[in-house]
Amino acid sequence: MGACNITVLLLVIMLWLPHGLSMGNSCSASELEARRFFELENEQLRRRFHEEFLSGYNYNTNVTEANRQAMIEVYARNAELNKRLAQQIKASDYIQSEDADIRRQAEHLSKLGASALNADDYLALQNAISSMQTNYATVTVCSYTNRSDCSLALEPHIQERLSHSRDPAELAWYWREWHDKSGTPMRQNFAEYVRLTRKASQLNGHRSYADYWVQFYEDPDFERQLDATFKQLLPFYRQLHGYVRFRLRQHYGPDVMPAEGNIPISLLGNMWGQSWNELLDLFTPYPEKPFVDVKDEMEKQGYTVQKLFELGDQFFQSLGMRALPPSFWNLSVLTRPDDRQVVCHASAWDFYQDSDVRIKMCTEVDSHYFYVVHHELGHIQYYLQYEQQPAVYRGAPNPGFHEAVGDVIALSVMSAKHLKAIGLFENGRLDEKSRINQLFKQALSKIVFLPFGYAVDKYRYAVFRNELDESQWNCGFWQMRSEFGGVEPPVFRTEKDFDPPAKYHIDADVEYLRYFAAHIFQFQFHKALCRKAGQYAPNNSRLTLDNCDIFGSKAAGRSLSQFLSKGNSRHWKEVLEEFTGETEMDPAALLEYFEPLYQWLKQENSRLGVPLGWGPTDKIPSDCCGTFST
Repeated sequence: MGACNITVLLLVIMLWLPHGLSMGNSCSASELEARRFFELENEQLRRRFHEEFLSGYNYNTNVTEANRQAMIEVYARNAELNKRLAQQIKASDYIQSEDADIRRQAEHLSKLGASALNADDYLALQNAISSMQTNYATVTVCSYTNRSDCSLALEPHIQERLSHSRDPAELAWYWREWHDKSGTPMRQNFAEYVRLTRKASQLNGHRSYADYWVQFYEDPDFERQLDATFKQLLPFYRQLHGYVRFRLRQHYGPDVMPAEGNIPISLLGNMWGQSWNELLDLFTPYPEKPFVDVKDEMEKQGYTVQKLFELGDQFFQSLGMRALPPSFWNLSVLTRPDDRQVVCHASAWDFYQDSDVRIKMCTEVDSHYFYVVHHELGHIQYYLQYEQQPAVYRGAPNPGFHEAVGDVIALSVMSAKHLKAIGLFENGRLDEKSRINQLFKQALSKIVFLPFGYAVDKYRYAVFRNELDESQWNCGFWQMRSEFGGVEPPVFRTEKDFDPPAKYHIDADVEYLRYFAAHIFQFQFHKALCRKAGQYAPNNSRLTLDNCDIFGSKAAGRSLSQFLSKGNSRHWKEVLEEFTGETEMDPAALLEYFEPLYQWLKQENSRLGVPLGWGPTDKIPSDCCGTFST
C-alpha cells in the first residue's frame, strides 16, 4: 500500500468495499477525490430516481391528467440536474481514470439520453410519450354483439373474446377496433417522439436513437449477433408456423386460412400475435392426453391473487434468497381497482429507498398470471439483490438479463415436477406424448414470440435511422411482421391507419430487443442453475431441461444471488461467464430444451404434407417498400 497512513487506509476500505473491489496499490488524492465525488453524486442520483419512480407509479396506478403533469414536472426537473452532472463529469478527467470502476461510473453517468434536450424539447418529448401511454391505458372499444356498448377494455374484455371466440368476423372486429383507437390517433405523437429522440441521440453523439439503444449492450457486434441468432431459430419457427397454419385451415376452412401464406393475427388468440397458446385446443398434438393446465385446479383449491404472490415469494425463499418486504404487500397494486383508471400492463418497480419494491398489475387467477407473477417477482428479486450497489449500477449489465431472470424462475415453476410438488398437478414426470403436448404449449409462447420481439425493434431501428420513409411507416411495419413471422392483419391496412402504437412498449418508449435477448439468455441461465441444483445431466432422460425444478436448491440460489448482486457494475460478458461458463448469447440451450418437439414437428409435417414458409402479405399496398431480410 506504500506510505499511506491508517486514516487514509480506512477511508479507502470504506469507499471501495461496497463496490466489491479488491484493494489496489494506489491511494492518490485524485482517486480518493473521485471516489468521494461519485459516492455523493450516486446518493443524489438515488434520490432523483426515487422521486421519478414514485411520480411514475402514482400516474400508472391512477391515470389522471394531474398525475401525468406531476410526473412530467419531476422528469423535467431531474433532467436538468442529470445534464449538469454529465457536463461536470465530461469536464473532468474521470473517464480517463486508470481505475476501472471510476471509469465505468463516469461513462454511464455521461449517457444523458433525452436529458440532453433543451427544456422545451424535453417537455415536448415527455408529453408525446405520456399522451400515447394515456391513450393506451384509457382506450375502450365497442362490442361486436352490441355496437352501442363501447366500454370494453383490452383486459379483460377484449382479450377474453380473442381467447375464446372462434368466429373470424368477431375476432377481426376486435382487432380492428383496438388498432383503430389505440394506434391510429397516435401517429402525430409518434412522429414527434421520433423527431425528438433523433435530436437527443445526435446531442449524445449517436447517429440515431437505434444506435443509442444498441450501445447499452456494450458490444459493437451485438446487433449482428441478434441477426445471426434469429436466423438460427427460423427453421424451428417455420416448422411450428406451418403446423399451426395447417391446423387453423382444418378448423376454419380454406376461405379463412389458405394453405400457404401469412396467418391473420386475429386468429391467434393474442392482439399482437406474440403468443398463440390461447388456441391450444385447436391444434394440440395429442388431444387425448391431459395438459399441464393449472387453472381448474387453482379454482378448485380456492386460490386467490394473494396466494399466487405468496407462492412466488416462497420459491425465492426456498433458494435462500430474500423475502418480499412488508412494504411490498402494503403498497403494490395487484388487482384492478374499481375506483380509478390504471395502466394494467404488468410491471415491477424499484423505488431506490429502504427496499421499497412493488408490482403493478391487474392479476387474475389463471395459468397465464401464475406465470406472469413469477416473472415480475424475478424483477423484484433482482432489485433486492443489487440494492447495495451505488445508484448508477442498480440495473442489469445487459438489457436482456432483467427480463431473463423472471422467465428463468418461471421455467422451473411451470415444470410438471414443481406443479406436482405444490399440489397443482398429479404427475411429476410426463410420458412422451404428454411431454410433446407440454413442449408444444411452451413453444406457442417462447418460440412464437421470437419473430415478434425481433420485428418490433427492427421496425423502430428502420424508423429511427430514417431508412423507412414516413409515408411508409404503417405498411413497413406490416411488411416486417409478414417477412419475419409470416403473420398479417386480418383486414387491409393503409397509411391512413397507424398500428405500431397499439403495442404498449412502443407507446412507453421501451427498448424491445431486450425481450428477444431474454428469450435466449433465460435458457442459458436455466441450464446453469439446473446443473447447480443437480437437476440436469446431458443425455439423461430423467434429468432433462424441460422438467428441471430448482426449488429448494441453496446451491442454485447462491449462484443466482451472486449473479444478480453485481448489478451493472461489470460488463455482462464477465458476469455471464462466471454464472454460466459462457461469454455470448447462444440459442443452443433453448434448442436443446425444445429438441424433442422440433423432431416431432418435422416428422409430423412431413407425414401430413404441410407446406412451410410464406410469401409477402396482400394486406398492405403492393408498392410499400423493399424487403428487410437480415
